[in-house]
Amino acid sequence: MGVLYDYFHATDRTTAVNQAIGPDGDWLRGTSLEEMGTDWIDAKGLDPNVVLAQLVAYAEGVSFTDQQDAPELIWPEPPYPQSEPTDPDSPWNTGLILEQLPDRWRDILATLPDDAVPMVAAQWYEIKEVNFADYLHAKDAVATFMALACRARMACAHLYCRCSL
Repeated sequence: MGVLYDYFHATDRTTAVNQAIGPDGDWLRGTSLEEMGTDWIDAKGLDPNVVLAQLVAYAEGVSFTDQQDAPELIWPEPPYPQSEPTDPDSPWNTGLILEQLPDRWRDILATLPDDAVPMVAAQWYEIKEVNFADYLHAKDAVATFMALACRARMACAHLYCRCSL
């Protein structure tokens, strides 16, 4: 069993929840991002809080530990306490989490110069949290995130990540 991460853009949180979870956050009536016609990428095991955050740090030219912002949990919404997942109606039992990425991250990735991609990819390829098949796989992943960020920025939209357990 693995953890899957889907990245997509949407104009607002309500739209993101409807697309990634289901209408009004009803996971029982959920649909796939593909069925919703969402512009998304399947990033397999590339989590937003550590792996993508390191890519953004390299693209920005700062240390990962100096990263000042982080993804924000938007579903399940608080007030659902994470300490009560035994409730059968708890959204924590779905295995779904939706986070909004900082707009600053979108902008950093969208404006990364093409000539910087090889060095950023080389740095990202070396992180211990993910095993890229090879350097070219890391470079392709950088380009994929850049393209999604560009499309999101052009659409005046935000980036989101849906985590599925």
